[in-house]
Amino acid sequence: MAKDKAKKVVLSYSGGLDTSVIVPWLKNNYGGCEVICFTADLGQNEDLSGLGTSMARPLIAKKLVEVAEAEGADAVSHGCTGKGNDQVRFELTVMALNPKLKVIAPWREWEIRSREDAIHYAQKHNVPISQTEKDIYSRDSNIFHLSHEGGILENPWNEPEEKMYQLSASPEKAPDTGEYIEIDFEKGNPVGLNGEKLSGVEIFTRLNTVGGKHAIGRADIVENRLVGMKSRGVYETPAGTIIRKAHQALESWTPSWRPPSATSPAPCA
Repeated sequence: MAKDKAKKVVLSYSGGLDTSVIVPWLKNNYGGCEVICFTADLGQNEDLSGLGTSMARPLIAKKLVEVAEAEGADAVSHGCTGKGNDQVRFELTVMALNPKLKVIAPWREWEIRSREDAIHYAQKHNVPISQTEKDIYSRDSNIFHLSHEGGILENPWNEPEEKMYQLSASPEKAPDTGEYIEIDFEKGNPVGLNGEKLSGVEIFTRLNTVGGKHAIGRADIVENRLVGMKSRGVYETPAGTIIRKAHQALESWTPSWRPPSATSPAPCA
């Protein structure tokens, strides 16, 4: 499908820099097509300015296809860069659910090569954005995590600056006294906190607060991308870290031995 053939495009819209710029770019480069912005609530509280993690992309894409079908759109679009794994998760899901939909990936087409370029494009087209060249981080957020990429993190020698973090306190500012919590599990899934039965969302929300207060859940890692590149990301996942540690403790107390069944091979003599 040529660029001038798209009539209606549903954009996976986070409200961040990239997708804000994509709105006018689609109109300017696809024959003035109609752009429908779709934003997914993944438990990032009231902040709908970012989406993320490997498990979130297929969920977003599934709903993106549903909206496209309901609106009679002939294309969908996303703000994933051409170097990440998220583009693969998005597009494989779309192709599996509705292969007739064209997928427009602006980062693989346009002349914008950096977030600085994107800021200049937004300013040129009067697109309101919150990012500045002093706060250039690319952030993705949902109830499980908040990730930070770009900016000074592009240089692996640079230490993350403290003002970048949003969910967790620094160890220096964490309370000097500990806090005890109890997580109830049923069939391996968390179902309660401190004796109170809660939904998974409620458990994660409360643990994000208490874990963040105690400087839990920071990770500074280098990831392998499917396209062969490496990328550095800094993550904040207080609740995820606590639940993982608790689940590992539960696993250590769970017997792994099973009685032999009638079909099990006989032991060697």
